[in-house]
Amino acid sequence: MTEWRFLASPRWAGYLALVIVFAIACSALGTWQLNRRAEALAEVARIDANYDADPVPLDEALPELDGFDVDQRWQVVSATGEYLLSEEVVVRNRPCGGSTGFEVLTPFLLADGTVFMVDRGWIPQDSDGRPSEVPAPPAGEVEISARLKAGEGRIAGRTSSGAEFATIDLAELADRVGVPAYTGAYGILIQSGAEASEPPVALPRPVRDEGPHLSYALQWFVFALLAFIALGWFANQERRALATDAPGPESADADATAGRPSGPDRTTARRPARASAPRARPAKPARARSDADVEDEILDRR
Repeated sequence: MTEWRFLASPRWAGYLALVIVFAIACSALGTWQLNRRAEALAEVARIDANYDADPVPLDEALPELDGFDVDQRWQVVSATGEYLLSEEVVVRNRPCGGSTGFEVLTPFLLADGTVFMVDRGWIPQDSDGRPSEVPAPPAGEVEISARLKAGEGRIAGRTSSGAEFATIDLAELADRVGVPAYTGAYGILIQSGAEASEPPVALPRPVRDEGPHLSYALQWFVFALLAFIALGWFANQERRALATDAPGPESADADATAGRPSGPDRTTARRPARASAPRARPAKPARARSDADVEDEILDRR
């Protein structure tokens, strides 16, 4: 484990702290995406449960004027009364079918004297950016069906101008009418057949889509894991580099023997010196043979 001792240095402690902070941030973003997915799934469930359900009386769905629960979104309600055309307003900057226009909100006076705000649909804007002509609602007492939706409240910096509103601010609409009105929710008018395509155009059905939140969440969690994997990879690279630069056993032995005086080793030094062998005497040169020697050799052969 001594080869990993460098991990205890302040430098690597800083690297580890940085990776931990990065992983915590990625995990927080992944959790946020999971929460957004849960909200999207809850909205899909509300659409499935409420959008095509049978209508219930408005006073049963909203017993209090300011009451509304998020699970009541898109709930179908029915009511009987008459439109207050003189108090009708439009809400600007409303998209529909790729265009920008206005939504028409007309107060609906109920039999008990209260007012329920009804969104009758969308109209385009003219070349000057003003609302196009708005057909009048039916006169007299009528029965309507609408889907509940929460009011939007007021947005800072966006104000109303006459009958042109910046948002669907139910409290401001109630003050404009001057009679008790529902401020917790309003209704999107349900239109069918040919009237749905005539101005004001019926608002489109909400999209049942949970979005890409799950894949985004998994990506953030993978990023957190990869940060630790990358830290381990760099640590191993540094370990290998340090091991390469460190002296090996052979180098250590060489360093240990470095500086030793030259000369015979101790084994050789302890051996006694052998006596030197006598030198061989050089052979005498052969004497030249005379004629008498040759004659004697011939006689001996006979």
